[in-house]
Amino acid sequence: MKKTIFITGASSGLGKATAKLFQSNGWNVIATMRNPEKELELSQLENVTLLSLDITNLEQIDATVHKAIQLNPVDVVFNNAGYGLMGALEATTDEQILTQINTNLLGAIRVTKAFIPHFREKKNGLFINTTSMGGFLTFPLSSLYHATKFALEGWAEGMSYELSQHNIKIKTIAPGGIATDFTGRSLQSIRSQEYEILEQKLFTLTEQMKDASSPEEIASIVFEAATDNKDQIRYIAGEDANMLFSRRQEIGSENFRKELASQF
Repeated sequence: MKKTIFITGASSGLGKATAKLFQSNGWNVIATMRNPEKELELSQLENVTLLSLDITNLEQIDATVHKAIQLNPVDVVFNNAGYGLMGALEATTDEQILTQINTNLLGAIRVTKAFIPHFREKKNGLFINTTSMGGFLTFPLSSLYHATKFALEGWAEGMSYELSQHNIKIKTIAPGGIATDFTGRSLQSIRSQEYEILEQKLFTLTEQMKDASSPEEIASIVFEAATDNKDQIRYIAGEDANMLFSRRQEIGSENFRKELASQF
């Protein structure tokens, strides 16, 4: 029997690349996004079903998860939808703060919660969550983004204990830079005169993204995590993420922070 993966944020970038990769490997794919009627590529692929989902809408989460389970028993849930907020904390509005937390953190938690009874009945299942290298190290002017990604990493590790009681696994994929239109579609930059010099340095660095991986390269790590049957939670994905993670491990978190700060 074909396995089925449920993907959030599948309209572009890593989500779309993952949908295409799993479909090409014989999986059923339930690809969710806010506006599935606008998706022209995935809709042409066999064994791919598009469903509408805004992961900040709790009622829609429950309805979409129910609909997905009715279509096929789901084997893997890939919580991939994300939103980036870059800027000084004092320049953000409360609405922006809530959007960041609701999308990156509560969205993944609520989708996971909705699927747990299904996996528990099956006595099997896997949750995979896109975090970021920003879930184990930080950059300036991204404190809220890092707060959600650090939280996802800790949440996933904590969840592993209770889920394992029912033969359910949970994993995280922590990519570095991905050569997608994330910075155009899913990244909101907030400018503030009080932090202008730091902003200029950081935004220039972000635009360059020298060692960015392709969405397909990161999608291959998602496929590996979904099929390797390893008792492993974290997968560092991408050359830049692995390099920075190794450096942080080598010199320690405090020295790494000071080293990075010296570049700004």
